[in-house]
Amino acid sequence: MAEAGRQAVGEGERILVVGPSWVGDMVMAQSLFKTLKARRPGCRIGVVAPTWSRPILERMEEVDEVAGLEVGHGQFGLASRRQLARSLRGRFDRAIVLPRSWKSALVPFLARIPRRTGFTGEQRYGLLNDRRVLDKATLDQTVKRFVALGLPREEADAGDFALPRPALRLDIDNLIEQRIALGLSSRPAIGMMPGAEYGPAKQWPLVYFHELARALVGEGFEVRVLGGPKDVDAGEVIVEGLPHAHNLCGRTRLADAVDLLGDCRQVVTNDSGLMHVAAAVGTRIQALYGSSSPAYTPPLTNLAEIHYLALDCSPCFQRTCPLGHTNCLKQLAPERVLQAVLATTA
Repeated sequence: MAEAGRQAVGEGERILVVGPSWVGDMVMAQSLFKTLKARRPGCRIGVVAPTWSRPILERMEEVDEVAGLEVGHGQFGLASRRQLARSLRGRFDRAIVLPRSWKSALVPFLARIPRRTGFTGEQRYGLLNDRRVLDKATLDQTVKRFVALGLPREEADAGDFALPRPALRLDIDNLIEQRIALGLSSRPAIGMMPGAEYGPAKQWPLVYFHELARALVGEGFEVRVLGGPKDVDAGEVIVEGLPHAHNLCGRTRLADAVDLLGDCRQVVTNDSGLMHVAAAVGTRIQALYGSSSPAYTPPLTNLAEIHYLALDCSPCFQRTCPLGHTNCLKQLAPERVLQAVLATTA
């Protein structure tokens, strides 16, 4: 009886969250983790997540356990899901499934977790037993949808609830090591993130990044271009011929990027996963939006200036510009971003 009463108020509840597959979404999921910890004191949170996301989750104070899922993006991986589910049986009271795909709900179902919450989608009726209908007008942001799944149905449907901001922990010792290993200077740093995994319709022209980098170096800054292995060539275009400009794309781990972004005075970034990382470490952001909408996936911080032209054709949410011109980004001049950086840098 005492155990039942304790579970009724959420104390000691064991919650498994099936996390998303993108860097930015995983950062935004921390708003849910914070909400769960605040609403259910003493609860324990485990997260099913791709192995690449572990360095992000380990920087979140609210996450007690990471259950790595060795499945590539877009792959079904039934054997891996079954194996993980077997290891989780009997260990959780409740599951919250953030992605809306059928396969994402498999692990909690196969793990026989009693209560399984998620939005209805892809015929998941047998896999979820606490199904929610997604009202896209009320839950008009990704982070709202994540947090809503951790709330009572009535409160979630009303859409009027707090959205705690993500906050990733920095590792100062690692930052010092990276600054030495990468040959970074003592100049104040501006980060640049030219990548956008979704597609080129979200990417500011590289020549604009280069022009901005040249101007910032002239103003006494160091420029750090961050991204993954796919962004190496883009980084080379940006830093070409510039002193105090470093192409770090593909040279750092995700955990290193967290610390290096936390060390920057500001970042200039496409709507990307690293933009959300920068927001979560408290760095001022100059956010560039083209095919996507700042209303749907804004950086969750007060330290952000949004650069968005709101042309008649945007947001189109397409990977490539359907009109073939990408004017939503090409008409966003480097001079505008430069002035915004200089105006807000102490």
